[in-house]
Amino acid sequence: MEFKDYYQVLGVPRDATAEQIKKAYRQLARRYHPDVSKEPDAAARMSEVNEAHAVLSDPGKRAAYDAIGQGRQQGESFTPPPDWDAGYEFSGRGFEGMDAHEFSDFFASLFGGMGGGMGGGADRRARTRRPAAGPLRGEDHHAKVLLDLQDAWQGATRQVTLRAPQLDEQGRVQIQERTLEVRIPAGVRPGQLIRLAGQGGAGVGGGPAGDLFLQVQIRPHPRFHIEGANLVAELPVAPWEAALGAVVPVELPDGSLLKVRVPAGAQGGRQLTVRGKGLPGAQPGDLDLTVRVILPSGLEPRAKRLYEEMARELTDFDARKVARAEAERSTAGDRGTAA
Repeated sequence: MEFKDYYQVLGVPRDATAEQIKKAYRQLARRYHPDVSKEPDAAARMSEVNEAHAVLSDPGKRAAYDAIGQGRQQGESFTPPPDWDAGYEFSGRGFEGMDAHEFSDFFASLFGGMGGGMGGGADRRARTRRPAAGPLRGEDHHAKVLLDLQDAWQGATRQVTLRAPQLDEQGRVQIQERTLEVRIPAGVRPGQLIRLAGQGGAGVGGGPAGDLFLQVQIRPHPRFHIEGANLVAELPVAPWEAALGAVVPVELPDGSLLKVRVPAGAQGGRQLTVRGKGLPGAQPGDLDLTVRVILPSGLEPRAKRLYEEMARELTDFDARKVARAEAERSTAGDRGTAA
């Protein structure tokens, strides 16, 4: 995917004011609008102009775009870093009636998950039912926050700092930070929303403030990852534990230990499931463990002697033959299931 320089598309400097961006957009719209333009590529150019304007006219999206676009050039290869937009506070007004799918893959990769999907759409519908005069409820805001797995697993109260872009008197984007104390419910899932009532945009004419919706993402963990409500991890075992069976400890995200039984004859890659030991909740997830057999190094003298003894005593053991037989059984089972 190629990086898009929205400032270059509109022909404005990076420190352009909101008025300069609006003026450039209007000039380009008059030039490339398909209904009036005679340019052969008018529709494509108008789409680019709309896309650039959708980002640069919104203080939140512009600030996030500026942060990720520093030092990048138009057309260079680009992949957005994971959770690049975490911590930015966005308003809930969406894309002025336009959907992310109407624009480029570049736009969708950055902003496809933003906009009215976290309260903005409902907010707009509610406003259409209000009279023009009188108090108006403030806009809903939303932000993505990164949580540690331990906090999501057991719940916690944490301070979260958000960067809220605003326009100064000259119409340029300025970043203001605010820190909120947030109660994280135990078992919160990736993508789930935490609602902070009254922490969104200010109301108008004495109307109530909007709400702030925090979309949860979980920081990478060295041992676990999350699939839905399930915790997934490897279970390292010694060869004799796999061969003879054993009860081994598994450290959970909060540091507590869970004893898990490994059945005798367990091969590497075998899946073990402990019901109800994933993320907590009304329907708790499971703990899915994949057996990984860790072999002692053959360079260590004691292990080397034992390996040599096994080689002498188990001359009829053919690892490749066993693997082929297991693969054939698996394939036969799949055919039986399909039938």
